[in-house]
Amino acid sequence: MKKVMLKTTLSIAVTLASTQLFASGFAINETSISGMGTGFAGRSSSADDASTVYGNPAGMSRLKSAQATVGAAVIDAKTDISQSRAALGGKEGGDMVPMTTVPMGYYVQPIDDHWAFGVGFYVPFGLITDYHSDFAGRYHANKSKVSVITFQPTVSYAFNDVVSIGFGPTINRIDGELSSMVPNAFTPGTNDGKVKINGNDTAIGFNAGILVQATPTTSLGLTYHSKVDYHLDGDTKVTGGTFSLLGLSGHSYDASLDLDTPESVDFSITQKLGDDWTVYAGSTWTRWSRLQDITVENKGVPALLSGSLSTITEEQNWHDTWAHAIGAAYQLNKEVVLRAGYSVDQSPTNNVDRSPRIPTGDRQAVSFGVGWTPVSNITLDFAYSYLWEESVKINEGAGTALAYSSKYKNSASGFGTSLTYRF
Repeated sequence: MKKVMLKTTLSIAVTLASTQLFASGFAINETSISGMGTGFAGRSSSADDASTVYGNPAGMSRLKSAQATVGAAVIDAKTDISQSRAALGGKEGGDMVPMTTVPMGYYVQPIDDHWAFGVGFYVPFGLITDYHSDFAGRYHANKSKVSVITFQPTVSYAFNDVVSIGFGPTINRIDGELSSMVPNAFTPGTNDGKVKINGNDTAIGFNAGILVQATPTTSLGLTYHSKVDYHLDGDTKVTGGTFSLLGLSGHSYDASLDLDTPESVDFSITQKLGDDWTVYAGSTWTRWSRLQDITVENKGVPALLSGSLSTITEEQNWHDTWAHAIGAAYQLNKEVVLRAGYSVDQSPTNNVDRSPRIPTGDRQAVSFGVGWTPVSNITLDFAYSYLWEESVKINEGAGTALAYSSKYKNSASGFGTSLTYRF
């Protein structure tokens, strides 16, 4: 049973890494709807609204009035799974990600000509995936639901009209749920058992940035989002199948897991071309190489399962990634601005360790947006993004009873809207 348990009681952290999001690994880009419209190019060099709390906290000093921005993005992902082969049978599956809503909210209050204070609420990491119970790869992936919610109080300081800086600690809450199927030891492929893992933690990080108005028409920005160290505590519960035959169905065991979400550095430039056009370019580096393996510790496991369930290690061997974006905005008239962007984003996974929980490849995305200011103190922003990935192959458990292989092709649409109110 050791091989079975190793692949089915994967840690919560493994489930974080989903291709169904708009950034590499398990990061979520949808923290600003105005930024979404330009493909997040210029994210650290622009301060269009209060969402600069996340994009670059130094930008708060550029906002001349108190303002609040609230919004949400809806992500609709599609997955085409083909060429599936599974030693124990099952259905091909696909579209395992339900439509998901990502909320956000920010407030900025200028204090004087130099200082500004702000707060932000956003979701920097997360996913939900739900394969059905007869999915061909069910012993390697079944259902996952994870979210990181962040609250960020922030201050910024403008030295002069050229240079400003910003800093804010982040208070981050991670919650996760994972379930996987386990084959029956006596009748493999029927009457599967199930393993379900829950865990959570709260941890501290920080964001910092610098914004430079290099010329009257050119601004440069650099933002650093720190790593966050989590120690998740929860439980592992086993039910059905062989667990019932062993008299263990319904039993729970204390589980723990250490996980670091990675630091990232975003650099961008914003260039105004006259009164109507603005162009943006930016790059983001993310240190995904922190995720080399995942180890879960379970306490109180009976001797019968201790060899397979007490300590579980899963190799990941992720690598650092780069994302690049270009975008433009056109001021159609006093009330309306039109936006567009294009981005490319590397996947942190590799061809050897990729699993159906992490079926991600390199991706591209196009984005469109519009900002409408019907009255002087209210702006409504709308954005749409379409993402597509290269095809990737999964080959898990080759030569074993749990062998599963398939081809994945992923895409997603994102729809976002936000409202900014200036006091």
